[in-house]
Amino acid sequence: MEGEKESTEPKEKRSKMPTKSILIVDDNPVNLKLIRVLLAGEGYDVHTAGDADGALRVLKKLSPQLILMEVQLPGIDGLELTRRLKADPATRDIKILGLTAYAMKGDREKILAAGCDGYVAKPIDTRAFPGLLEHYFES
Repeated sequence: MEGEKESTEPKEKRSKMPTKSILIVDDNPVNLKLIRVLLAGEGYDVHTAGDADGALRVLKKLSPQLILMEVQLPGIDGLELTRRLKADPATRDIKILGLTAYAMKGDREKILAAGCDGYVAKPIDTRAFPGLLEHYFES
């Protein structure tokens, strides 16, 4: 699954669209697949990782425009990984959107303070999510 890519767009349509590359980092295989299929269906170039180490391996080969970062990862959590990525000149300009199912008071501030450019609580609204992401590609 790690580094996996999927696109459901016809080849001729994909080649005409500007490539918008996304890395999804989530340890829950069901969430990872749902988001991957949803975004690939919208024409995004989607890559995946199940933990921080996997994300770092993908980032050695790929420089996505956006990372969807689960906050609660095993080992190095998503907030620590975000801090590391924002401190590294090679990755600091990548937009990072924090994702979490544990939306408690103060979490938004904690996620933004770690360096995330935005925050979305799970479960995501599959109809609105692709449009929400466009904001991060435009800014």
